[in-house]
Amino acid sequence: MKFRTLVGAVGTALTFIAAVAVPSASWAQGAYPQRPVVMVVPQTAGGTNDIAGRLVGQKMSEVLSGSLVVDNRPGAGGNIGTQLVAKAPKDGYTLLMTISSSQAINPALYKNPGFDPVKDFQPIGLVGAVPNVLLVNPSFPAKDLKQFLATARKDATLQYASAGNGTLNHLLGEMLNNMAGLKLQHVPYKGVAPAINDVLGGQLPILFASLPSALPHIKAGKLRAIAVSGEKRSPALPHVPTIAEEVPGYNGTLWIGLFAPSGVPADVTLKLQDAMRKAMASSDLRAKLERQGVEIAPPATPEQFSQLLKNDLAKWARIVKDSGASVD
Repeated sequence: MKFRTLVGAVGTALTFIAAVAVPSASWAQGAYPQRPVVMVVPQTAGGTNDIAGRLVGQKMSEVLSGSLVVDNRPGAGGNIGTQLVAKAPKDGYTLLMTISSSQAINPALYKNPGFDPVKDFQPIGLVGAVPNVLLVNPSFPAKDLKQFLATARKDATLQYASAGNGTLNHLLGEMLNNMAGLKLQHVPYKGVAPAINDVLGGQLPILFASLPSALPHIKAGKLRAIAVSGEKRSPALPHVPTIAEEVPGYNGTLWIGLFAPSGVPADVTLKLQDAMRKAMASSDLRAKLERQGVEIAPPATPEQFSQLLKNDLAKWARIVKDSGASVD
């Protein structure tokens, strides 16, 4: 189901948190947070949710009148950091800012990812959706999507970089191979930053990367954007076509969202959800995120966010099965 459709269709049913009365005692002096809150990002610095997490975390710190710090814990396609939060104390001082490739795709890729994406977490808030971009080094001969597809169909030795096995940008390449009749060879990296660096340096010609992590290099002319992975063109790159314009039916976006471990006390959970709602309502935060290529999510309740996760778990399970991709 479409990101906007899923969230927007039920968006008028509730107003996220306004209908929930937070007991005044929860806001008393000395209440949560009394020490820094750690926001675990299960990918390397410079990636999509790292960029978004730092922006959202800064605004939430202001709302909470406390310190919220980002802790990058990359590895295993996001599983290491996600496991850490799943097993963290249930006190609200360890949170997870993650993306759908880790939370909704990994359970289909790994026989034992080390966490249950639904049972081990409770939603705090949805940030937005982000397309990936099919990128090439400026020396690559293809200048547009049609030329890229024609070149790739003739050359079965072309390699593409991704942030790692099982990441969304890995699967986007597999989807493109399957749907467009290509034979691009996957080269996984440990995070998006080293993958981008090697394509910038010309060691590899092709890369799938999230728009926020790629946009500065595109604007600087250091990478050429061939196409975006979503069903619509991105406002940040209005002249860049979607892959679906040449490969009908192709669609792959990720969402970014904040979770807490299941079992965090209700008053703390409500305070976090309220802080997230207020942060996301901030015009300056929204403007910063949009400049990074993030499509801000319509207001959504935690229940709606949970349903989005469940729908994506089913969707990506089918895609992973059809592609034959596996990490184990």
